[in-house]
Amino acid sequence: MNNAPITNPDHGLWAELEHYVEQGWLRALDLALARWLAQQVPSTPESVLLAAVLTSHQLGRGHICLDLAALLEDPDTLLSLPPAGRKADSRPADWLAGLTLAQWQATLAEAEVVDTEEAGTAPLVLDGQRLYLRRFHRFESQVARSLLARQALRFELPDDVQARLAALFDPLKDESERAGQTPHWQSIAAALAARSALAVISGGPGTGKTTTVVRLLALLQALKQDEQRAQGLEPTGLRIRLAAPTGKAAARLSESLAATLGDIGEGKVAGVEAGVAKVIPTDVSTLHRLLGARPDSRFFRHNADNPLHLDLLVVDEASMVDLEMMAALLAALPPRARLILLGDKDQLASVEAGAVLGDLCRYAGEPRYQADTRGFLFRATGYDLDAFQGPGSDIEQQIVMLRKSHRFGADSGIGTLARAVNAGSASEAKSVWPRFGDITQLQPASVSDAALRLLVLEGQAEGLEGTPKGYRHYLEVLSQGLDDNGCGPEQDAWARAVLNAFGEFQLLCAVREGEWGVSGMNERVSTILAKAGLIQSDAPWYAGRPVMMMRNDYGLGLMNGDIGLCLPFADDMGQPVLRVVFPMPDGSLKRVLPSRLTEVETVFAMTVHKSQGSEFAHTAMVLPADPNPVLTRELVYTGITRARRWFTLVAPRPALLDSAIRQRTQRASGLGERLK
Repeated sequence: MNNAPITNPDHGLWAELEHYVEQGWLRALDLALARWLAQQVPSTPESVLLAAVLTSHQLGRGHICLDLAALLEDPDTLLSLPPAGRKADSRPADWLAGLTLAQWQATLAEAEVVDTEEAGTAPLVLDGQRLYLRRFHRFESQVARSLLARQALRFELPDDVQARLAALFDPLKDESERAGQTPHWQSIAAALAARSALAVISGGPGTGKTTTVVRLLALLQALKQDEQRAQGLEPTGLRIRLAAPTGKAAARLSESLAATLGDIGEGKVAGVEAGVAKVIPTDVSTLHRLLGARPDSRFFRHNADNPLHLDLLVVDEASMVDLEMMAALLAALPPRARLILLGDKDQLASVEAGAVLGDLCRYAGEPRYQADTRGFLFRATGYDLDAFQGPGSDIEQQIVMLRKSHRFGADSGIGTLARAVNAGSASEAKSVWPRFGDITQLQPASVSDAALRLLVLEGQAEGLEGTPKGYRHYLEVLSQGLDDNGCGPEQDAWARAVLNAFGEFQLLCAVREGEWGVSGMNERVSTILAKAGLIQSDAPWYAGRPVMMMRNDYGLGLMNGDIGLCLPFADDMGQPVLRVVFPMPDGSLKRVLPSRLTEVETVFAMTVHKSQGSEFAHTAMVLPADPNPVLTRELVYTGITRARRWFTLVAPRPALLDSAIRQRTQRASGLGERLK
């Protein structure tokens, strides 16, 4: 590696990098950054410019920074360059040949375009062996400081907190938990959340996160109202807001809360007074709506200078929250507001850069509670947690993992398969398939395979028991509601029924491109449905077309990831006119003219990433036919756990499942170290 400055735009390194951009292996943006740095400071050494390109490349792949030491150990693998199965005359290992870590760090530290501490204005920041774009170094520092400050903020609890917790959570306990032999982690989570301004509750599907938070909010509202009464104030309680990263996730949480609080209001929930239903909200907004997103801007209306008007914020599906969004969210919280993060640490990290929940919860599976934490929990819950003692960091004391699934028991293939995948055991996962009737595999020879057609149309596959549905189901519900002119009723009931039927089945793809990716599968499904006479896909918009928003549209109030269905309604003359119907987080339906939707894609198939925050009765996950770096344990686990009742794996090359299970997602970040 030559450390001299690059003065010639036709320099060999530029030419090699340009070739990677032309192939689509690097982004034009990555190379543009290096060119800009060279223009600003022409004396910038070649190794610094290359580091900038690679830092930008890694950011685009979800990494907060470039780990220089890890890069030098195995450049091609770390960068996934060239992509699997592709060849190039030069590789990253060639570009970095002869460069040592100490030499690279010294060159970077001396460069005018690099700072070595948080203060400064240089576009790059070197922090130990990690190189950042300045903006993301700032985000990481801000998130760490804010989380640490919030977890240190303690609230005084009354002497009867154990009795209050017992009244709320005893009805949920099994015999072993009531006897104190096994910790009841939902009670423990509530106790920790009650004492601090920060709580992180992680758990897989069906482990009771929503149930826990409802009872926790009941406890906190009662404590606040008692405090207000003692001060002679009106017992209005806490100002509570609920949020999730996407509209779909927000709608799911809102629906779940409404059902639970409805039962509470009718006195059907043991341990919770009916009046609690009146003091816990069911309105859940997206994080963008909560913060007040501004069109064509990365900034929000609510920030440190204009904080949110709340006392407590619950964020569901926190694994989907990227570093930049978390920084904005924490900045907008009032200093003494409580923050409760709910999520599944084992799911895929956010689409954008960072893995905040993963960094927070890296030791959650084996808690390391300090002596004072264990003492507090014994007094508050009666549970002796000496088996979970250890030198955990301060922030670990506010993190709880819920372990018992109430949805997927021992008789659930979905749950058993998800646990095997999560454990990284390909052999155990392989043994699960024949033992259960709610999971199965297809190994189609091509996208024209009859078994794949049957799956798409009917949801049927060999090995599945019961009556799973395919896409024919929602299209028949649609057609059965039409009048003689082909128009659906104006009332929302029919549109809701079609939307609910669409949610019975969903194809998920690991990758976007290729015949086994989102683009190819959407085309294939459209062909299958058209040949079956279920859709008329010869026009861009047709009745039954499902679409996903690919960008936020603040004018329409629709966010990236929102899903709608194109449905026919009657115009003033009784003739059919198409509208796209979107379910909104508040439970309402929004109808939009197709012509107003410019950034949407057909979504018979979506990526596993885009499915986060959603659940489907029957989920079919499609793996590609060739190796791909996105095939990881977290992706497979996330795809499996989108299924409520049935799961089908479509694997044209079954061996790729084994390698995916063994491959963990690793996102470079310094957040975990900052939180120690």
